[in-house]
Amino acid sequence: MIDEGKPIFLQIAEQIENDIIAGSIAEESQVPSTNEFAAFYRINPATAGKGVNRLVDDGILYKKRGIGMFVAEGARARLVDARRTRFRDEFIRPLIAEAAKLGIDPDQLTEMISTEGVSA
Repeated sequence: MIDEGKPIFLQIAEQIENDIIAGSIAEESQVPSTNEFAAFYRINPATAGKGVNRLVDDGILYKKRGIGMFVAEGARARLVDARRTRFRDEFIRPLIAEAAKLGIDPDQLTEMISTEGVSA
C-alpha cells in the first residue's frame, strides 16, 4: 500500500476511509489501533496516530477512552458525499470543460461514456 509520493499518515487515513466506504469497517465498530498500524506498516506510532487523528478531527472516528477508536454513526454517508463532491470537482468539471473545447455536446459525451462503460 505504501506510495512513496504521498505521506504515510494520509495513506492510512485514506485506507480507513476506503474500508468504511466499502463496508469492511462498519459504523460503530472499532478500527485498528495506532500501534497496530505502526507495527503492520513498520512506521512510528506517531505517524499512524496522525492519520487516525485526522479522521477524528473530520468526525469520521471517535475515541472511547481506554478502549480505542470507533467509526462514527453516519461516517460512511459523509465520506461518500465528500468523495462525490471531490470526484465532480476533479474529474467531471474538467471533463465537461474539455468536451466543450472539442465541440462535444452533452449527448455525445453521454454516449461516449456509456460506450466506454460497456467495454470496460
